[in-house]
Amino acid sequence: MSAAASRRPLSAASAAATGGNRAVMNIGEVLAELKGDFPQVSASKIRFLEEKGLITPRRTAAGYRKYTDADVDRLRFILALQRDQYLPLKVIKDYLDAVDRGEHPESLPGGLTLTPRSVSDQLAQELAGHTRPLTRAELQGISGATTQLLDSLEQFGMVSPDENGRYSEHALKATRSAVVLAAHGLEPRHLRPFRAAADRELGLIERATASLATRKDAAANARMADAARELSEACLGLHSALVAAAVADLDT
Repeated sequence: MSAAASRRPLSAASAAATGGNRAVMNIGEVLAELKGDFPQVSASKIRFLEEKGLITPRRTAAGYRKYTDADVDRLRFILALQRDQYLPLKVIKDYLDAVDRGEHPESLPGGLTLTPRSVSDQLAQELAGHTRPLTRAELQGISGATTQLLDSLEQFGMVSPDENGRYSEHALKATRSAVVLAAHGLEPRHLRPFRAAADRELGLIERATASLATRKDAAANARMADAARELSEACLGLHSALVAAAVADLDT
């Protein structure tokens, strides 16, 4: 792990306090620092994060933004939580606000138990159990799915490989869930309502974010992605609450 990756990101106040004693970067240099881990990051994305209050770079007398190493650490932390944990910016901001107030939250957003620090690829994997795309054999080995079960999951649209025949972490989660359900006699053909419900929820999310989709700049794309994550989390929370309430009624 690099020295930058092993540093804890400073709070906003600490970063500002140390900025005068550290080399500063312009936004182009910050992008160069981040591109290796986050190739899709753009200047508009960084400005959007500033607009949302997640990062506060220093300004020169002429109004130009100047970033310290601590600002870059903080950006890595935010971007990795978005990419690997799929957390809305509001959740990440609430956590960072607590750090900025001098508090020491016991867990990261999403219930993760790591101290706030810069996020390397290795740490990103720790954050979300994020893995590289899996071969079919690896997917079966990790999930415990039989060939027949995986064939059926693909047939009914529950999982699908990418153009290289590899499977994402989402496919792994879906396959693991299907293995548990199959042990209780629920085969993939019984799970089609889940696919239909997911498609309907996606339709709701697309409708709710349609106004943001009309603009094609990076900042608008970032707003749309963050809104979609927040809506997705709300849909999952509602679904989980409704099922949990119905299951609780079984005990009465």
